[in-house]
Amino acid sequence: MHPVLFKLGPVVVHTYGAFMALAFLMAMVISKREARIYGEDPEKIADLIFYILVWGVIGARLFYVGVNLSWFVKHPVEIVKVWEGGLVFYGGFIGGLGAAVFCIRRRGMMFWRSIDILTPALPFGHFLGRLGCFNAGCCYGKTCELPWAVTFSDKLSLAPLNTPLHPSQLYEAGANLLLFGLIMGVRKKTRFSGQLFWGYVVAYGVIRSVLEFFRGDERGDFVLGLSPAQQVGVTLCVVGVVMLGVLSFKARRSEVTNG
Repeated sequence: MHPVLFKLGPVVVHTYGAFMALAFLMAMVISKREARIYGEDPEKIADLIFYILVWGVIGARLFYVGVNLSWFVKHPVEIVKVWEGGLVFYGGFIGGLGAAVFCIRRRGMMFWRSIDILTPALPFGHFLGRLGCFNAGCCYGKTCELPWAVTFSDKLSLAPLNTPLHPSQLYEAGANLLLFGLIMGVRKKTRFSGQLFWGYVVAYGVIRSVLEFFRGDERGDFVLGLSPAQQVGVTLCVVGVVMLGVLSFKARRSEVTNG
Protein backbone atom coordinates (compact mmCIF):
# COMPACT_ATOMS: atom_id res chain seq x y z
CA MET A 1 0.00 0.00 0.00
CA HIS A 2 1.95 3.01 1.31
CA PRO A 3 5.06 1.93 3.27
CA VAL A 4 6.40 5.50 3.35
CA LEU A 5 4.11 8.20 4.70
CA PHE A 6 6.28 11.08 3.49
CA LYS A 7 9.87 12.19 2.94
CA LEU A 8 11.36 15.48 4.08
CA GLY A 9 14.88 15.73 2.69
CA PRO A 10 16.89 12.87 4.21
CA VAL A 11 14.15 12.17 6.75
CA VAL A 12 11.85 9.26 5.87
CA VAL A 13 8.69 8.72 7.91
CA HIS A 14 7.41 5.15 7.56
CA THR A 15 3.65 4.65 7.75
CA TYR A 16 4.09 1.65 10.05
CA GLY A 17 6.09 3.72 12.52
CA ALA A 18 3.54 6.54 12.40
CA PHE A 19 0.67 4.16 13.18
CA MET A 20 2.64 2.57 16.01
CA ALA A 21 3.29 6.01 17.50
CA LEU A 22 -0.43 6.79 17.20
CA ALA A 23 -1.27 3.46 18.85
CA PHE A 24 0.99 4.27 21.80
CA LEU A 25 -0.53 7.75 22.12
CA MET A 26 -4.08 6.37 22.08
CA ALA A 27 -3.12 3.71 24.64
CA MET A 28 -2.02 6.51 26.93
CA VAL A 29 -5.20 8.55 26.35
CA ILE A 30 -7.57 5.60 26.82
CA SER A 31 -5.82 4.27 29.92
CA LYS A 32 -5.68 7.65 31.65
CA ARG A 33 -9.37 8.11 30.95
CA GLU A 34 -10.15 4.67 32.36
CA ALA A 35 -8.04 5.47 35.44
CA ARG A 36 -10.20 8.50 36.18
CA ILE A 37 -13.37 6.42 35.82
CA TYR A 38 -12.00 3.81 38.25
CA GLY A 39 -10.87 6.52 40.67
CA GLU A 40 -7.17 5.80 40.18
CA ASP A 41 -4.32 8.27 39.67
CA PRO A 42 -3.97 8.82 35.87
CA GLU A 43 -0.32 9.82 36.23
CA LYS A 44 0.57 6.53 37.89
CA ILE A 45 -1.10 4.72 35.00
CA ALA A 46 0.72 6.91 32.47
CA ASP A 47 4.05 6.13 34.13
CA LEU A 48 3.15 2.44 34.05
CA ILE A 49 2.29 2.58 30.34
CA PHE A 50 5.68 4.04 29.46
CA TYR A 51 7.51 0.97 30.76
CA ILE A 52 4.93 -1.38 29.28
CA LEU A 53 5.37 0.18 25.84
CA VAL A 54 9.17 0.06 25.99
CA TRP A 55 9.29 -3.60 27.02
CA GLY A 56 6.37 -4.39 24.76
CA VAL A 57 8.33 -3.21 21.71
CA ILE A 58 11.42 -5.11 22.86
CA GLY A 59 9.43 -8.30 23.38
CA ALA A 60 7.58 -7.92 20.06
CA ARG A 61 10.83 -7.47 18.17
CA LEU A 62 12.64 -10.32 19.90
CA PHE A 63 9.75 -12.67 19.11
CA TYR A 64 9.85 -11.62 15.45
CA VAL A 65 13.63 -12.02 15.31
CA GLY A 66 13.34 -15.45 16.93
CA VAL A 67 10.77 -16.60 14.39
CA ASN A 68 12.98 -15.38 11.52
CA LEU A 69 16.33 -16.07 13.15
CA SER A 70 18.12 -17.52 10.12
CA TRP A 71 17.48 -14.33 8.12
CA PHE A 72 18.51 -11.97 10.93
CA VAL A 73 21.74 -13.89 11.51
CA LYS A 74 22.70 -12.85 7.99
CA HIS A 75 21.33 -9.29 8.38
CA PRO A 76 21.95 -8.34 12.05
CA VAL A 77 21.69 -4.59 11.42
CA GLU A 78 18.04 -5.06 10.43
CA ILE A 79 17.14 -6.12 13.98
CA VAL A 80 16.85 -2.50 15.16
CA LYS A 81 14.69 -1.29 12.25
CA VAL A 82 11.37 -1.68 14.03
CA TRP A 83 9.90 1.33 12.21
CA GLU A 84 9.80 -0.66 8.98
CA GLY A 85 7.62 -3.42 10.43
CA GLY A 86 8.30 -6.73 12.12
CA LEU A 87 6.72 -6.71 15.58
CA VAL A 88 4.91 -9.81 16.83
CA PHE A 89 1.94 -8.99 19.04
CA TYR A 90 2.31 -11.94 21.38
CA GLY A 91 5.96 -11.07 21.99
CA GLY A 92 4.89 -7.53 22.84
CA PHE A 93 2.06 -8.83 25.02
CA ILE A 94 4.42 -11.03 27.04
CA GLY A 95 7.07 -8.29 27.32
CA GLY A 96 4.53 -5.64 28.27
CA LEU A 97 2.77 -7.92 30.77
CA GLY A 98 6.08 -8.70 32.44
CA ALA A 99 6.81 -4.97 32.78
CA ALA A 100 3.29 -4.38 34.14
CA VAL A 101 3.66 -7.08 36.79
CA PHE A 102 7.01 -5.69 37.94
CA CYS A 103 5.94 -2.03 38.01
CA ILE A 104 2.52 -2.59 39.61
CA ARG A 105 4.03 -4.71 42.37
CA ARG A 106 6.86 -2.25 42.95
CA ARG A 107 4.48 0.72 43.23
CA GLY A 108 2.06 -1.09 45.52
CA MET A 109 -0.89 -0.59 43.18
CA MET A 110 -3.98 -2.81 43.18
CA PHE A 111 -2.82 -5.46 40.71
CA TRP A 112 -5.87 -6.80 38.86
CA ARG A 113 -7.67 -3.47 39.08
CA SER A 114 -4.71 -1.77 37.38
CA ILE A 115 -4.53 -4.49 34.72
CA ASP A 116 -8.25 -4.06 33.96
CA ILE A 117 -7.73 -0.31 33.56
CA LEU A 118 -5.10 -0.99 30.90
CA THR A 119 -7.13 -3.66 29.07
CA PRO A 120 -9.29 -1.49 26.73
CA ALA A 121 -6.14 0.10 25.27
CA LEU A 122 -4.85 -3.29 24.10
CA PRO A 123 -7.33 -4.04 21.28
CA PHE A 124 -7.57 -0.40 20.19
CA GLY A 125 -3.80 -0.01 20.00
CA HIS A 126 -3.64 -3.33 18.17
CA PHE A 127 -6.28 -2.11 15.72
CA LEU A 128 -4.09 0.87 14.80
CA GLY A 129 -0.99 -1.31 14.68
CA ARG A 130 -2.58 -3.64 12.13
CA LEU A 131 -3.45 -0.65 9.93
CA GLY A 132 0.27 0.09 10.02
CA CYS A 133 0.98 -3.51 9.03
CA PHE A 134 -1.39 -3.17 6.09
CA ASN A 135 0.49 -0.13 4.79
CA ALA A 136 3.89 -1.73 5.33
CA GLY A 137 2.80 -5.02 3.77
CA CYS A 138 3.91 -7.17 6.69
CA CYS A 139 1.65 -9.86 8.17
CA TYR A 140 0.20 -10.36 4.70
CA GLY A 141 -2.36 -12.98 3.75
CA LYS A 142 -2.46 -16.01 1.50
CA THR A 143 -3.23 -15.69 -2.17
CA CYS A 144 -6.91 -15.59 -3.03
CA GLU A 145 -9.30 -14.61 -5.82
CA LEU A 146 -11.97 -13.03 -3.64
CA PRO A 147 -13.54 -9.68 -4.62
CA TRP A 148 -11.92 -7.96 -1.64
CA ALA A 149 -8.42 -9.33 -2.29
CA VAL A 150 -5.67 -6.70 -2.12
CA THR A 151 -2.67 -6.36 -4.42
CA PHE A 152 0.53 -4.69 -3.26
CA SER A 153 2.50 -2.84 -5.92
CA ASP A 154 4.89 -0.55 -4.02
CA LYS A 155 8.42 -1.93 -4.32
CA LEU A 156 9.09 -1.04 -0.67
CA SER A 157 6.22 -3.23 0.49
CA LEU A 158 7.04 -6.33 2.54
CA ALA A 159 4.25 -8.31 0.86
CA PRO A 160 4.58 -10.22 -2.44
CA LEU A 161 3.98 -7.75 -5.26
CA ASN A 162 1.25 -7.87 -7.91
CA THR A 163 -0.43 -10.85 -6.29
CA PRO A 164 -4.02 -10.83 -4.95
CA LEU A 165 -3.92 -11.62 -1.24
CA HIS A 166 -6.26 -11.93 1.70
CA PRO A 167 -6.21 -8.56 3.54
CA SER A 168 -5.34 -10.42 6.74
CA GLN A 169 -4.15 -7.20 8.38
CA LEU A 170 -7.59 -5.64 7.89
CA TYR A 171 -9.32 -8.79 9.13
CA GLU A 172 -7.44 -8.51 12.40
CA ALA A 173 -7.80 -4.74 12.60
CA GLY A 174 -11.58 -5.08 12.29
CA ALA A 175 -11.70 -7.91 14.83
CA ASN A 176 -9.71 -5.86 17.33
CA LEU A 177 -11.95 -2.85 16.85
CA LEU A 178 -15.01 -5.01 17.53
CA LEU A 179 -13.28 -6.48 20.58
CA PHE A 180 -12.55 -2.97 21.84
CA GLY A 181 -16.23 -2.07 21.48
CA LEU A 182 -17.25 -5.21 23.35
CA ILE A 183 -14.82 -4.50 26.19
CA MET A 184 -16.04 -0.92 26.51
CA GLY A 185 -19.60 -2.20 26.64
CA VAL A 186 -19.07 -4.73 29.43
CA ARG A 187 -16.26 -3.20 31.50
CA LYS A 188 -18.63 -1.75 34.11
CA LYS A 189 -20.51 -5.03 34.44
CA THR A 190 -17.65 -7.25 35.57
CA ARG A 191 -18.05 -9.12 38.86
CA PHE A 192 -14.41 -9.26 39.92
CA SER A 193 -11.06 -7.60 39.18
CA GLY A 194 -9.11 -9.35 36.44
CA GLN A 195 -12.23 -10.54 34.64
CA LEU A 196 -11.89 -7.93 31.90
CA PHE A 197 -8.24 -8.74 31.21
CA TRP A 198 -8.54 -12.51 31.14
CA GLY A 199 -11.74 -12.29 29.13
CA TYR A 200 -9.78 -10.27 26.58
CA VAL A 201 -6.95 -12.84 26.59
CA VAL A 202 -9.36 -15.68 25.82
CA ALA A 203 -11.27 -13.72 23.16
CA TYR A 204 -8.14 -12.55 21.36
CA GLY A 205 -6.59 -16.01 21.54
CA VAL A 206 -9.58 -17.40 19.66
CA ILE A 207 -9.58 -14.53 17.14
CA ARG A 208 -5.88 -14.82 16.41
CA SER A 209 -5.94 -18.60 16.13
CA VAL A 210 -8.68 -18.41 13.50
CA LEU A 211 -7.14 -15.53 11.53
CA GLU A 212 -3.78 -17.31 11.36
CA PHE A 213 -5.30 -19.62 8.74
CA PHE A 214 -5.50 -16.65 6.37
CA ARG A 215 -1.88 -15.57 6.85
CA GLY A 216 0.63 -16.19 4.09
CA ASP A 217 3.84 -14.74 5.56
CA GLU A 218 6.66 -16.70 7.17
CA ARG A 219 5.64 -17.40 10.79
CA GLY A 220 8.20 -19.92 12.03
CA ASP A 221 8.01 -23.64 12.67
CA PHE A 222 4.61 -25.29 12.95
CA VAL A 223 3.92 -27.85 15.69
CA LEU A 224 0.96 -30.21 15.27
CA GLY A 225 -0.22 -28.01 12.43
CA LEU A 226 -0.20 -24.87 14.60
CA SER A 227 1.88 -21.74 13.94
CA PRO A 228 3.86 -20.19 16.84
CA ALA A 229 1.13 -17.56 17.26
CA GLN A 230 -1.53 -20.27 17.43
CA GLN A 231 0.53 -22.23 19.94
CA VAL A 232 0.78 -19.16 22.17
CA GLY A 233 -2.87 -18.30 21.55
CA VAL A 234 -4.14 -21.75 22.54
CA THR A 235 -1.91 -21.73 25.62
CA LEU A 236 -3.13 -18.31 26.71
CA CYS A 237 -6.75 -19.34 26.10
CA VAL A 238 -6.33 -22.26 28.50
CA VAL A 239 -4.54 -20.07 31.04
CA GLY A 240 -7.22 -17.41 30.65
CA VAL A 241 -10.08 -19.84 31.28
CA VAL A 242 -8.28 -21.22 34.36
CA MET A 243 -7.59 -17.71 35.71
CA LEU A 244 -11.21 -16.65 35.19
CA GLY A 245 -12.28 -19.68 37.20
CA VAL A 246 -9.74 -19.03 39.97
CA LEU A 247 -10.54 -15.31 40.30
CA SER A 248 -14.29 -15.98 40.17
CA PHE A 249 -13.96 -18.59 42.95
CA LYS A 250 -11.92 -16.19 45.10
CA ALA A 251 -14.47 -13.41 44.54
CA ARG A 252 -17.37 -15.67 45.56
CA ARG A 253 -15.50 -16.91 48.63
CA SER A 254 -14.71 -13.32 49.61
CA GLU A 255 -18.40 -12.38 49.27
CA VAL A 256 -19.41 -15.26 51.51
CA THR A 257 -16.74 -14.43 54.08
CA ASN A 258 -17.60 -10.73 54.16
CA GLY A 259 -21.32 -11.33 53.89
